[in-house]
Amino acid sequence: MRSPIGGRCRGVKETVRIAGTGGTAPPDLAQLLSQVARGDQDAFADVYDRIAGPVLGLVRSVLRDPAQSEEVAQEVLVEVWRTAAHFRPEKGSAMSWVLTFAHRRAVDRVRSAQASADREQRAAMLNRTPAFDEVTEAVEARLEREQVRRCMRTLTELQRQSVTLAYYRGLTYREVAELLAQPLGTVKTRLRDGLIRLRDCLGVTA
Repeated sequence: MRSPIGGRCRGVKETVRIAGTGGTAPPDLAQLLSQVARGDQDAFADVYDRIAGPVLGLVRSVLRDPAQSEEVAQEVLVEVWRTAAHFRPEKGSAMSWVLTFAHRRAVDRVRSAQASADREQRAAMLNRTPAFDEVTEAVEARLEREQVRRCMRTLTELQRQSVTLAYYRGLTYREVAELLAQPLGTVKTRLRDGLIRLRDCLGVTA
């Protein structure tokens, strides 16, 4: 069935019905949909005139965007032409059927736009995420620091002070001895013992 929407103003017979002058009463929307279901393009022209405004108004209230609203409204009108045979009068009025369909289409468009925005946001976040190797190196370095801290806590106070001053602050053995007020030989021994204990704690093989 060819859709009449693109050329509804071409070849559509204009009918003027004047109530009370012997003219026939215009068919209601349900009757028109029944005729549309049989492919009556003139009937669809009447349906179009009756529902285009309410459909666009409802869609715009959901989407807010005028351009998108017009696009979705046209989709709804095409779908009414295609699915008029699905209308069941016993389940509600024809206008309710049309507007329910329009509301569903508008909500689908909102969800589609939101899903697209979410995908773009996730992609942007992934682009800002450090590379895997960088993350791995950072984690490994942090774990190593934590392990060193734990092992340092296993040393005696003098061993820990000697190792910290000599290897983390860069002092010479003599400077460490003077700072701790300890004989140079004692500091060297404590450093040696402390380093051996650290090596064993960290699992470093000679």
